[in-house]
Amino acid sequence: MSARYLKKFLQEEEQQDRQPESDHEEEEEEDDHPQLNGKAKVNPFDLLNDDDDDDHQEDEPESVDEPLSVVPEPKPSADAVSTSSQKSKKKKKGKEGSSSNSAAPKVKKSGDEVVEEFYAHAHERQAGMRASDGVVKNPYKKYVPFILQVDPKYLNADNEMRRIFGSKVVKSFEKNQQSGSSRMARGGRRGVVHRKSFLVTPLDHWPRWDGAMNMVLLNSPNGYYDHRYTYSSAYRHAQSAFESAKAIHDLNAIANVLLHYPYHLDSLLTMADYFKFVGEHQMSADAISKCLYALECAWNPMFTPFKGDCQVKYSYDENKPLFIALFTHMKSMDRRGCHRSALEVCKFLLSLDTDDPMGAMFCIDYFAVRAEEYAWLERFSEEYKSDNTLWLFPNFSYSLAVCRLYLEKAESLKDSATETTKATSTDLMKQALMLHPTVLKKLVAKVPLKERVWTDILKNAFFQADEVGIPSLDHLINIYVESNHIIWRLPELQKLLRDAAQLVIETLRQNSSEKNDWACVRKEAFSSDKNEYSHLLVSDFSYTLPAAPPENLQHFMANARMGDVMHNEQDLVNLNEGGPAPRDVANRNPLAVLFESLLPWVHYGVGIEEENQQNGHGPGNEED
Repeated sequence: MSARYLKKFLQEEEQQDRQPESDHEEEEEEDDHPQLNGKAKVNPFDLLNDDDDDDHQEDEPESVDEPLSVVPEPKPSADAVSTSSQKSKKKKKGKEGSSSNSAAPKVKKSGDEVVEEFYAHAHERQAGMRASDGVVKNPYKKYVPFILQVDPKYLNADNEMRRIFGSKVVKSFEKNQQSGSSRMARGGRRGVVHRKSFLVTPLDHWPRWDGAMNMVLLNSPNGYYDHRYTYSSAYRHAQSAFESAKAIHDLNAIANVLLHYPYHLDSLLTMADYFKFVGEHQMSADAISKCLYALECAWNPMFTPFKGDCQVKYSYDENKPLFIALFTHMKSMDRRGCHRSALEVCKFLLSLDTDDPMGAMFCIDYFAVRAEEYAWLERFSEEYKSDNTLWLFPNFSYSLAVCRLYLEKAESLKDSATETTKATSTDLMKQALMLHPTVLKKLVAKVPLKERVWTDILKNAFFQADEVGIPSLDHLINIYVESNHIIWRLPELQKLLRDAAQLVIETLRQNSSEKNDWACVRKEAFSSDKNEYSHLLVSDFSYTLPAAPPENLQHFMANARMGDVMHNEQDLVNLNEGGPAPRDVANRNPLAVLFESLLPWVHYGVGIEEENQQNGHGPGNEED
């Protein structure tokens, strides 16, 4: 329903509901007189703001069976009108602030704000109705809206860049960046007004969103509001063209899809991966931003993701591009140094699907530490899932010790003698080393830590093992070391790790049975013989910039015509010599040729002058 029809419907509904109330009030009041035209002047949008009256009207049972008979009164004279207006003014002064129809001035709101408030109010009422009907009875779900609530002002990386470097520096950079793409803004693209976006900032040269996708609300029996993306017939046609190009590894065909459908999600994700492998990280980030912009434009008004109670299940194929784009965008923001924005995106990603298909649980601690949100991470480990078992994972075991260290420093600076029942940072680090001892050896090699003291510590038999022997745990340890090793380059963290490791060695020297106790805890927490997290790649959590050689990129997304270049003997000679067959650029799209020219193995042949020189027909070889 559009906003215009919604406003009209609300006005008609309000007039029908207000008429019995006004007649009933006129009978009770002694000196009430009818106003001009027999109708009261009311604000048609008061119904949206009066939450108490709505709730009260819903709770009252319908006990009146007989309809109220409204007797039309004769039109009053001018004298009567003036007298009644004076008396009504006196009464309204006594009732000022208590009546919704008082003459107090109100801030006039725009239609968009009223519609947004209506949807928010409807969303809350729907949640209350479900709770009252007994649908939501699982207290396990109550933690989600609080701990995973996203702050929109920290969600956009451009806002964090302005806080770090200042607005002038960011504006200067954006101006230089947009000047390079000014040629793309010509031809009718200049002056395009984009929708407001929370996730990204749309660029001026981007085309207008084509509206090829939408989001629908599904039934949700567990208290969440599950949503799923839907696509138009034109988008499905573009998806068929993309699948055909993907099957034959044709990058030009994918570029052609983007020419006609600039917001096709899979094509944008594919081009983003390609640009990342060839080293064009800015172009890769722009493709991801355009993908997120299209996905956000498709949100329906009932989708309120920042509250933590809306889900988009990964099990639907239509929703998978959102998860892939958010995860890639999160890693890109971390490389730019926008750790707080990356943390908000990670919270958003985790709240969309509690099954955590992208492994956001195993990098949220890193973003919290880098963003210095130490207190939030401690609260998250205690409140998330309400079972207090997150400390068993290797990333939380070590990150909670790091958070406690910095919180202890902050408390010492306040000069407050407040007693706390929480364990110290040294005790938490000792517990982490006893539970996951193989992390120490991997960190020493990855950071690296080259002091003599680390060599002496690793000589102990407790820290010499490379793997625990539990596939799931070993995989999570590799993910943690790959994603968090950079923070262990700080001297205060190295001191904490060194002191805790020495305490572990001393404890085991006095009582060696503790080693077996912690081994039982590991087996109890990770009892599966299979790797339950095999779908999470360690390389996806790495912060090194990937760069694939040309021979691997050729199989990543090569041109379809490369399968036909070996039909003659000359092409075989060129392939064996390492030089690919030249490609023809006649009668082809210039932008497609531009994308193709970025491929390192693409060769368009020698020019006319160069060919003449090779054949002995150049200017210097002409015979007199």
